[in-house]
Amino acid sequence: MRRPTILLTLVLTATLAACSSGDDGGSGTVEPPPTPGTGSNGGTSTPAAIAVVGQGVVTDRVTAEVTARGQWVYTSSWGQRYAKGNVVYVWNGAGNVPVLTDTLIIDGVGTTGDVQVSDDGSLLVVATEPRPEGSLVLYSLADPAHPRFITRYKTPNLANGVHTAQVSRVNGKLYAFAAIDPAPGAPARLTIVDLSNPSAPTEVWSQTMGQPFVHDTFVRDGLLFTANWDEGVVVWDIGGGARGGSVSAPVRMGNVVTRPSMSGQGASVHNVWWLHTDGRKRFLAVGEELTTGSTIGNSSAGDVHIVDINDLANPSSWREVAVYRVTNSGTHNFVADEARGILYAAYYDGGVRAIDVRGDLGTCTAAEKTTDGRCDLVKMGREIGVALAGSPRTREPRTGQEAPPFVWGVELTSDALWASDMMGGLFKLRPLTR
Repeated sequence: MRRPTILLTLVLTATLAACSSGDDGGSGTVEPPPTPGTGSNGGTSTPAAIAVVGQGVVTDRVTAEVTARGQWVYTSSWGQRYAKGNVVYVWNGAGNVPVLTDTLIIDGVGTTGDVQVSDDGSLLVVATEPRPEGSLVLYSLADPAHPRFITRYKTPNLANGVHTAQVSRVNGKLYAFAAIDPAPGAPARLTIVDLSNPSAPTEVWSQTMGQPFVHDTFVRDGLLFTANWDEGVVVWDIGGGARGGSVSAPVRMGNVVTRPSMSGQGASVHNVWWLHTDGRKRFLAVGEELTTGSTIGNSSAGDVHIVDINDLANPSSWREVAVYRVTNSGTHNFVADEARGILYAAYYDGGVRAIDVRGDLGTCTAAEKTTDGRCDLVKMGREIGVALAGSPRTREPRTGQEAPPFVWGVELTSDALWASDMMGGLFKLRPLTR
């Protein structure tokens, strides 16, 4: 097991559009932040303080994505801090304080970013970038504390950089849906890779898409949702949309463009989650990531948009009905506790936000509407929890300065909510249990 040298500081000013750790120590139980008295947009919601249980401190690298299964948690790294972001950290999260058990160093890449465990817990998939280092790196999780390298899969359609890689099963077979960075003379594309034989992955489909790029993807019930930035969310039949599509031959069903917000720079659709709550499959939660006014470690901007796709077969009926906004902060990634009807959003400098997504999100009173007629989820009292909004702060050992949390990703297991903080590593939180 290699242990990284802990150095730290952080001066990062790259814009958030470029986005998509660590000693083995940590801090124990941390008191939750004070409960805000008002909602983020001036409403009367009083969200609960989501308790911080412990922190696995990372200060030499920027912590990026987080994925977990059971007690085992995996965090990737990104960019350049004191050390290059070409590692994945393996954590034992059984106790209050996450304990580092292994460090996976991926030689020959500039940065990692996306990381995901397969649904059966057998495989860890890591995306790498930038050009020409784009690839998928696969590890066996037969020993989840010490993943074993299987292969690094590279093709010309991955080479420009795999920004995100959604690992999902369709009709019993495992695939990676890889969003590929644009490059000079080469537009962004989506590439689908068959992972059913992890030692010999095979590319099954690739197509240019996105304006100017495709970012995240979401796969469920034989449908593929792509976050195509200013083209909005595009829905594809890959076996479940009654359009004759398949994974090797997706059929485009339609798209919906969310409303520009704040800076008016465009839809800026970053990520999407198709909510299955209350026995319905009606709403999409769509994350918007704005570049204007956003710098890593300092500030962010972008809303959560709620899109009604109740009539799935009729794309012309799809429409945005509600919005969630945290003033002076922007969202990045989601995870949903659908049994309890809670969407957790990683909100960069806004920490982690919990949103009630039960019932009808598109019906509200006149007083609960925005000026453009959408329902405001804060005014509706649907902001129900907050964590890591400004504290606890991670001390930078070289300068003594303290960095507030800047949350990239969130992940949910049966007894924990995990948050990856770009500034401070891995936080273990106590999920809401209503």
